[in-house]
Amino acid sequence: MVEKTLQAMRDGGIYDHIGFGFHRYSTDPDWLVPHFEKMLYDQALLVIAYVEAYQATGKPEYAQTARETLTYVLRDLTSPDGGFYSAEDADSEGVEGKFYLWSLDEVRKTLGEEESRLFATVYDLKSGGNFQNPHTPPQTNIPHLVNTLEARAVELNIAPEELRQQREASRAKLFEAREKRVHPHKDDKILTDWNGLMIAALARAAQALDEPRYAVAAQRAADFVMTKLRDKNGRLLKRYREGEAGLPAHLEDYAFFIWGLLELYEANFEVRNLTIALELNRDLIARFWDEKRGGLFFTAHDGEVLIARTKEIYDGALPSGNAVARLNLLRLGRITNDPDARPLPGRDRRSRPREESGRDRRGVFGTSRAVTIGSRPVDVRARFRRRPIVRNRDCGRSGSG
Repeated sequence: MVEKTLQAMRDGGIYDHIGFGFHRYSTDPDWLVPHFEKMLYDQALLVIAYVEAYQATGKPEYAQTARETLTYVLRDLTSPDGGFYSAEDADSEGVEGKFYLWSLDEVRKTLGEEESRLFATVYDLKSGGNFQNPHTPPQTNIPHLVNTLEARAVELNIAPEELRQQREASRAKLFEAREKRVHPHKDDKILTDWNGLMIAALARAAQALDEPRYAVAAQRAADFVMTKLRDKNGRLLKRYREGEAGLPAHLEDYAFFIWGLLELYEANFEVRNLTIALELNRDLIARFWDEKRGGLFFTAHDGEVLIARTKEIYDGALPSGNAVARLNLLRLGRITNDPDARPLPGRDRRSRPREESGRDRRGVFGTSRAVTIGSRPVDVRARFRRRPIVRNRDCGRSGSG
């Protein structure tokens, strides 16, 4: 079921086959007609999903989808200072999807008769358009795949690799032509929580796909948040735009950014990432923890006075802040060998039995080794680096789908 969904999304019109990246959602059950807005958090969460699918199956098309999506993010959603912008609108020139749609005549003009015929066959483009929507221009097409490349190669009596190369050459020409169009408006706010998700995605991809440049981009974004989105007292802030940062951070800002820092620490073993994660985690507990019933409130104790302080425990378009924070706590306890990496109210570390306080401790995760943050850090590279879990080690780094 997971693979069927991921493949359908990658093949459908919800994926931008010309410039890469995913649109926000599909308006039909076939993943063909999307709402054309592109959101940073969708790119981040889908990269994680495709990277994990690649690790579980070894299928190169999942790795390729993750790489292409990150190509879009690093090209179009990255600020000069390294932070990630929030979104791109669905419409341009007041028309939904206009930037992304193609008439067959436009494709012929760009590619020529023979090359456009091949591209139209692969991506199901038709002279009268391949979808109907009252909000979009008539007789236009959304590039999408209705068959595998291998099956199309058999139909066209061409070698799959040759078809793959021709398809990529045509895509690049259409992308260059599309860049001359009026672009959708870019929402250039930089949000702490969504940046945390993208940092986590980049760090995961850096490890699983053996791409150090993704870790470099993740570190730039993390440094941006740590320098631009904290106040003079070190408190995390929520948003940044045009040199101005503001609004106290909420639970998801803390939880998602800590998650990103932990993934990044495991990718590049920069101790400062772990140090900041621990600092922010202490601040998170101090500001959001519910001392009466447990769990974490969405707003801080010293935040705006509300009729009711919510405490969300379910996933929606974004993961639950409480769920992510819980996983962060488990990982911090594991990495530092300190089950009380979260200093919860009412818990006294000194009350633990002596045999539980040594450097080697067996718990639900098995025996662990402590990490010292200070003058004598322990090299934990061999212990904590995650490797791709693939069945076929020869699937390679540069597979294409």
